[in-house]
Amino acid sequence: MHLSGCSILISTYNWPGALELCLLSILQQTVLPNEIIIADDGSTDETKNLIDSFRKKTVTPIKHIWHKDDGFRKTIISNEAVRNSNYPYIIQTDGDIILHKKFIEEHLQNAEEGFFIRGSRILLTEEVTKNYIHTKNIKVSFLSKGVQNRLNALHSLILSKIILAFSKKTSPGNVIGCNMSFYKNDFIKVNGYNNDITGWGREDGELAARFINSGILKKQVKNLAIAYHLFHGHFSRSRDEINMNILAEVINKKITSCTNGYNNINPVTISS
Repeated sequence: MHLSGCSILISTYNWPGALELCLLSILQQTVLPNEIIIADDGSTDETKNLIDSFRKKTVTPIKHIWHKDDGFRKTIISNEAVRNSNYPYIIQTDGDIILHKKFIEEHLQNAEEGFFIRGSRILLTEEVTKNYIHTKNIKVSFLSKGVQNRLNALHSLILSKIILAFSKKTSPGNVIGCNMSFYKNDFIKVNGYNNDITGWGREDGELAARFINSGILKKQVKNLAIAYHLFHGHFSRSRDEINMNILAEVINKKITSCTNGYNNINPVTISS
C-alpha cells in the first residue's frame, strides 16, 4: 500500500548496549524510515551520547524525546513521541529488539486502512544476548543459536498468509508494543496510550482494545516483519492487577477513548 512516509518509534530506558543493536538493525533495513523517534523514559546521558553518535551515521533524522526518570511511564513518553512524529504511519518497537532487515518494508506492505498491525517477537537467550551486545552482532536468523520460539523466526510469506486468514481480528490479546504499527490518525482518534497505566504491563493491549472498539481491527502478521527480543530480567509487576482492571473495563464497556492520554500534553526534552 502506498504511504507518504513512516516514522519508527523506539521505546528505551537505560540500556544503550541494546539500543545500539536496535539502531544498527534499522540502518540496515531494505526500506529506511523517514525518521527515527526514540521515546526515552528517563535514561542517563550515556543513551543521549549513543544517539548523538548515530546521527553521524545516517541521513535519516533522529529525534530523542526524553522526560525525567520517575518510574515506568512508557505511556506518557510514547504519546509525546507520536506527537512529535511527522509522518502518517507509525511503526513501533523497543530498544532491546534486533529487527529483521525487512521489518519496516513488511510493515508497510501490510499496512491497511481500518487495521493496526500486531506483529510477533522471537525471544533470545541470556547467553546469546550478552554475546551479541559484546560483539555488536545483529546477524540473527531462524538458524541462529539461542533462538527460543524458533517457528516465529521462520521468514515465510505463505505461512504468514495462512496464519492471517485464521487469526481473530477483534481480539486485543497478545499485542506487544515491540512489534506493532498503526496510522497516526487512528492513534489520535482513540487518544493514544492511556497515561493512567503506569508500571509494567497491559498498556499495549489496552490501546489495542480501544482500537478494536473504534472499528480499527487487528491484523496479525507473523513470520514477516520479524523482531528478535534480547533477554532481560522481569520488570516489577506491582501495578499489574490495577492495569488489568483498566483493560477489563475497556473491553467490557467497549470504551473507545481514554480521558488521560495523547491530548494531555506533558513536559519533555526534545533533541534532534
